[in-house]
Amino acid sequence: MRALRTVGAALTLCAAAWLTAAAPAAADGTDGKDGKDTPTEAGTNFRTATEIEPGQKATAAASTGDYLYWAFPAAAGRIPKVEAELKLPDAASRHGGATWQLDVYDGLRRHQPCASGTPTRRAAQQDRSVTVSCTLRQVRSWSERWANDPLPGAYYVRLTVVDLPAQDLGLPIDAEIEASTGEAGGAHADGGDLTPLNPVLRAGTAPGTDSEPPDDTSSASPDDDKGGDVPHAVAEPEDGWGSGWWSDRWVWTVIGAALAALAGVGGYTLTRGPRHPGRPPIGTGSDI
Repeated sequence: MRALRTVGAALTLCAAAWLTAAAPAAADGTDGKDGKDTPTEAGTNFRTATEIEPGQKATAAASTGDYLYWAFPAAAGRIPKVEAELKLPDAASRHGGATWQLDVYDGLRRHQPCASGTPTRRAAQQDRSVTVSCTLRQVRSWSERWANDPLPGAYYVRLTVVDLPAQDLGLPIDAEIEASTGEAGGAHADGGDLTPLNPVLRAGTAPGTDSEPPDDTSSASPDDDKGGDVPHAVAEPEDGWGSGWWSDRWVWTVIGAALAALAGVGGYTLTRGPRHPGRPPIGTGSDI
């Protein structure tokens, strides 16, 4: 039993050391960027969508009826979630209720259905604010060609009103939006490697840049894209577009290995039989 206790203690220490070393790696994949200025504008179409980072809030002042666009990156193994809050004008200046809608598109501008949330909500005339949200399915690292699965890359958010009295068009509104990409977990991981759906923005069309438009945009070559000279819709996440090497499957693998080792030592101890140190085996020696 002493051997069993020794092996068990050693395996426990190894598992604790493994989890302690792996915890910083998992923490490195948290969302949000500190020290970044909050974007205060929104784009008016896909090409001018304002880039936001996961966990970062963005605001925009606009008019009722405008189409507001933002873009954020999402890597494989993540579950994108977008939530937007609209501050509406005073009830005295409005002529009825309005229906607001939040849509999410991938890098190919394919509309992605919401797995949960309330992407469409109607605000009554007396309401001062309205909140819409959308949680997508897990971003997969690969997909069949015919499928509409979320893939790594840029995701576009569009916020607009879809139903309201015509007299209310043009009234001022304030929008606040936040996108997050939570971890789906190793149980949902799938193997694969795809080029991220991150559209290229030619010089002169990238929001927030002062570069002049080139004389001939059609002369850009694929080598320019590889070199990083051509701006993309969103920046690559710090951990890359893949799900990374760390997964909670490692935890269960270590636990399973420890339990298997303990079971092996215990089985061996039970089947070997008792030991009697100092007593010679029967049949050894000779009687004179």
